[in-house]
Amino acid sequence: QVQLVESGGGLVQAGDSLRLSCAASGRTFSIMGWFRQAPGKEREFVASINYNGAITSYADAVKGRFTVSRDNAKSTMFLQISSLKPGDTATYFCALKGRNTYANNNAAAYDSWGQGAQVTVSS
Repeated sequence: QVQLVESGGGLVQAGDSLRLSCAASGRTFSIMGWFRQAPGKEREFVASINYNGAITSYADAVKGRFTVSRDNAKSTMFLQISSLKPGDTATYFCALKGRNTYANNNAAAYDSWGQGAQVTVSS
């Protein structure tokens, strides 16, 4: 199973930008996604990207502010976040899709997960 490790989280101010990285232990010939979970809330879809990066998808709440990308040569996926809001405060998880019976925005579609990176946005 592929191991995923997120990095790049931290404490930032509203309006700041941040880039999260997700490094994979091996090749990732599949769709990858970002999810986030705020305290007391369910994990929610943020973005997904197909293998060659040509197809991306975003949750409505982050469209225009978040950009997902990947560098397959380095087995790394990125999430560029701009205009951060306090509502973006959450633990961000990267994941590798392994179940094609579920849609890309469904957490059940993903069978490899990172440990999460905390992003805290102060107002």
